[in-house]
Amino acid sequence: MRLLSLGPNRFRIGIALRIALLIFTIILLAWMISRTDWYVSMGLVAAAAAAETLLLMQYATRWSREVTRFLEAVSFDDSTARFSSITGDRAFQNLGIAMGRVMERLARGRAEREEQGQYLQALINHVPVALLSVEDSGAVQLLNFAARRLFEGPCVNQGEFLRYGEGFAAGIENLKPGDGAILRMERRTGVLQLKAVATDLTLMGRRRRLISLQNIENELSAHELVAWQTVIRVMAHEVMNSLTPVTSLAETAEGLIAQVAEKMPEDDPNRPAMIDAGEALETLARRSEGLLHFVQNHRRITKRMVADIERVRIERIFARLGRLLAADLAARAIELSISVEPANLEIEADAELVDQALINLVRNAIDALRDTHEGRITLGAARDLDGRVVISVADN
Repeated sequence: MRLLSLGPNRFRIGIALRIALLIFTIILLAWMISRTDWYVSMGLVAAAAAAETLLLMQYATRWSREVTRFLEAVSFDDSTARFSSITGDRAFQNLGIAMGRVMERLARGRAEREEQGQYLQALINHVPVALLSVEDSGAVQLLNFAARRLFEGPCVNQGEFLRYGEGFAAGIENLKPGDGAILRMERRTGVLQLKAVATDLTLMGRRRRLISLQNIENELSAHELVAWQTVIRVMAHEVMNSLTPVTSLAETAEGLIAQVAEKMPEDDPNRPAMIDAGEALETLARRSEGLLHFVQNHRRITKRMVADIERVRIERIFARLGRLLAADLAARAIELSISVEPANLEIEADAELVDQALINLVRNAIDALRDTHEGRITLGAARDLDGRVVISVADN
């Protein structure tokens, strides 16, 4: 964008006229000093020359003052400032227009931020889970209506948690990011059992802990917990009894097929089919074993799952997934495309849990495409700008 015009304009003409007038006044003053004794007139002419000098300086710095005012408006996020005086001069017309556009964008950005803030606040207030933040200084902020109802009044300092029992205050203080805990909250209206989860974040240079408190008193009583644990144990027992022979037979069949495929000649037309069958059985055995471990880890509702971290190639995970869900995809005429960049991209994770998560996502995608012709599901994996591996499941 061109900011200055090389042709004649009001700014240059104004500067030239003021300089010419000042020069004329100075020449007149010099003539009066050298040729006359008009001291009063000389004083008036000298005052006029000083005034013209001051006006010339003010006029010459007029545009720089406008630019300074513009920068101050930007720094203070003041979108109400206007710069119509600059656009009136052809030399700075483009600059004035650009300033006006910046002000308009500031105004739109502020309006969008305010609307987004109102939306987020309404969303937070609509959440039935109590949300609060605790700063390192001990300051507490109740973030939504559910939190204000839960605490039955204001709570601005961490020391006020003692009003709800020492156990509750100690539990909040010892709550670690990412962990959950069941806290007993003693209120005037009765005792509540709360599930607390915390996460740390930094906002405007200050660390604070975001805590969610969910009332599980009505949803989960002691009898219901015992009943659910019984049901889970029975179901886990039955599933494990059924999965164990499936896993064993799949592994045995995979080994037999692998042996047969190795003995077959390279040009045998049946050899690719045998290799595909072996890979399918390998996938079946791995998923059966993964499901078996999954059930074992969830035999108790309160037992935490322990991940078995290993280095795995994403391309192999996607290949297993494609073989496992090939029948479902073919039945719905859904195309599955895979993109891994680079092809040897690896992650450190629990392969069985990653398989289970991706299976659930792809099945959701298949269900979402049930009324779609020419359905397509894309599995993608790549590194983002921070170097982290991002796995995506998308459908059309």
